[in-house]
Amino acid sequence: MDNYQPDLLYTDGALPFEKYGYSAVANLYNLSAKLHGGQTQAVYTSKRPEDCAVGTCVLDIERGLANEIRPAPWQTDTCIGEWHYSREVYEQHRYKSAKTVVDLLVDIVSQNGNLLLNFPLPNSGQLDPDELKVLAGITDWMRVNSEGIYGTRPWKIYGEGPSTEAARPGGGFNENKRQPLTAEDVRFTAKGDRLYAFVMGWPEKEAVVRALGTAGAQSPGKIAEVELLGHPGPLTWSQEATGLRVQLPGEKPSDFAITLKVTFA
Repeated sequence: MDNYQPDLLYTDGALPFEKYGYSAVANLYNLSAKLHGGQTQAVYTSKRPEDCAVGTCVLDIERGLANEIRPAPWQTDTCIGEWHYSREVYEQHRYKSAKTVVDLLVDIVSQNGNLLLNFPLPNSGQLDPDELKVLAGITDWMRVNSEGIYGTRPWKIYGEGPSTEAARPGGGFNENKRQPLTAEDVRFTAKGDRLYAFVMGWPEKEAVVRALGTAGAQSPGKIAEVELLGHPGPLTWSQEATGLRVQLPGEKPSDFAITLKVTFA
């Protein structure tokens, strides 16, 4: 820490070594504050909630989701395959798909979380062909939709649809219990006076967001404009009591989830 001043300090478990561990984290934070005008910008993560309850660190949930909006920022760490490179995973084509990663990313960010994603490397130091394909899919999606991810905060609710109605306890190692998200599932993020509604699949003709209806429990307010990220033209839409209805163009702007950018009056 003295030599390299890392931005992120991670241990695979809880804060170790009692007072010595606390001293190490304090040193990390003090060094960061010294380098950044008194503002600590470094982060230590722990997998034990007790460590994070008083602001010592950020809670890290391994291979899992909170499945709720947590009041304090948190993190998921996961991998597209095994934590260390596995030729068997590659040969059997068992990596997470780009859609699975995008579903996880949007779900996590909508719940006030951050995704730390690992791509295991073979001894060549270069991603294998399947990994490059996954990475390209994520990159293509982010190129269109990242405005709704970076610098955003949770909205009043994290989402709606069948995936939010099923019982899904939060915690580590629950990601494999999730069903793929579909066009009936919506996730929300916010930035300033903008709301981003991610429709987690392509609904062909019309997207419906129930939470944005004038009679909705969230009282969203009157909508002034709706845009589709990646689509250059205007959209036909209506805000009704039962939801926001958006007529979609003939061509989808990105694979997997699409993002409606909503401006309120």
